[in-house]
Amino acid sequence: MNRALPLTDDTFWVGVNDRETELFEALWPLAYGVSYNAYLIVDERVALIDAVKGHFLTEHLGKIQASLPAGKTVDYLVINHMEPDHTGAIQILRKAFPHLTLVGNKKTLDMLAAFYGVDQDCLEVADGDTLELGRHRLQFHLTPMLHWPETMMTLDTTTGVLFSGDAFGGFGAVEPGLFDDEADRELMEGEMLRYYTNIIARYSQMVQKGIQKVKNLTFRVLAPTHGLVWRKDPQRAISLYDVWSRQEGEPGVTVAYGSMYGNTQRLVEAAVRALVERGVPVAVHDLSRTHASHVVADIWRRQGLLLACPTYNTGLFPAMDDLLRLLENKMLRNKQVGILGSYAWSGGAVKAMRQFVDALHLELVEPVVEAKGAGTAQDLERCWELGVRLAEAVTRND
Repeated sequence: MNRALPLTDDTFWVGVNDRETELFEALWPLAYGVSYNAYLIVDERVALIDAVKGHFLTEHLGKIQASLPAGKTVDYLVINHMEPDHTGAIQILRKAFPHLTLVGNKKTLDMLAAFYGVDQDCLEVADGDTLELGRHRLQFHLTPMLHWPETMMTLDTTTGVLFSGDAFGGFGAVEPGLFDDEADRELMEGEMLRYYTNIIARYSQMVQKGIQKVKNLTFRVLAPTHGLVWRKDPQRAISLYDVWSRQEGEPGVTVAYGSMYGNTQRLVEAAVRALVERGVPVAVHDLSRTHASHVVADIWRRQGLLLACPTYNTGLFPAMDDLLRLLENKMLRNKQVGILGSYAWSGGAVKAMRQFVDALHLELVEPVVEAKGAGTAQDLERCWELGVRLAEAVTRND
């Protein structure tokens, strides 16, 4: 999309699509790209709501200039979130628009000085403050820790567009469709979940506080800094974030396993077969083949979790160790968890997985299975039993 797109008669999307970056934050794969959404409100005074990653400045600046009437300049840059994928163009924007005033809350301005050495031509705003552009009136709402300390949302009370920052955003470039009523919703909601679980999930309690704040606002369009602009059903985006932040999983099981020589995999297959025969939806991930960003998203989606791996040097199989550390950092909760493992000459993996379950206060589903070597027929029977018990655990409230 090489042109600005109108949200209203005088409000335009001037963002960019990134199909070049392979790993968001140098961590998370971008199979479908990502968008950096920025918006321009043209009034007596012109406001740019957020900016883009510095690498894409030329395209971003071109859209801004094409949307400006003759003789107009950009008067304000409202910074809802300081992260460099939204502020990397600040220094050049200030040169392109010499009278530009940067608008943000106190923590935003502190970060501006730290990131860019900027402390001039800044306007500090507090929760509930407003900024008059002419016909448009902007109202600022602080939403700390969604997902940085300085994050806020900006509501255009004239048009009813809520610029929500990273909240309610998602992965996925938007050139196939910027708006929720023209995009592949299934794909984009899947990328939205992956964005939530990998970027936002640790701050789920703060998401709940943000949602309560949003419920008190009157708006008709939800415009985040990544992903779809929700003009038909903005409440859909909020309801998804609500469910995910409450960690209300669907009645199914995500299987995350590692297996060096196939022995642990055989145990997993017995448990999975019991789940499938009981009609329980199952997603199976080999941790050596599937990136953790996809595994975590599936774990968040479902109530049940089966962890399985061999002991490796008296401890966890490394890929499992990485996953559990990630889940612990994201404060996983509300899961029914089964555990199985194998060992050759010394155990350790099963003990570590049990410690993980205890530390996060998750519900352990018995039996816990630990097989020596390839495992016996009795071990496979116990894995089958574990699958049955997991099926019962995730469907008992259906």
